[in-house]
Amino acid sequence: MIHEFTKENIQAIGNVLGVTPKPFGTDVFRFEVSNEDAGTKLALEIHLGLELEGKRMNLVSVYSGTTFLQLHNCTAFIASDLLKQVTFFGKQGEITTGLIVEQSAGCSMYANVNESILTGDFTKLPEDVMMCGVALSLTESADLDDFSFDDENLS
Repeated sequence: MIHEFTKENIQAIGNVLGVTPKPFGTDVFRFEVSNEDAGTKLALEIHLGLELEGKRMNLVSVYSGTTFLQLHNCTAFIASDLLKQVTFFGKQGEITTGLIVEQSAGCSMYANVNESILTGDFTKLPEDVMMCGVALSLTESADLDDFSFDDENLS
């Protein structure tokens, strides 16, 4: 299912990750995800609408004990109950960057992935590249033709 960033979608992300979102101000939400069995935890922060040099953008940040990741200009996200993960992604032309946050407090990032990897035959890719292609292939189903950061629903 494709989602645009709105305050209403924040609860759907929390449901998939199994946590309650914590608001910080009017446009930042924090999700604290932990896996007691594995001894891991991370914090996900979503900024619903930032302005930089007069242009609106969204920002997704992940903090863990040893890692800090940010996805700038996130164009959409897909929350999957089946996979128990949320895939945030940014597309620019034929290049996609994806940040995947799992309910089990796992996190993966695939940066600057060419569209040909996402739409090609996965079986012909090297193993390490194949993982990326499979993980981000669901972003190809996102209909971004009508998506805009100027949307009135963003705040």
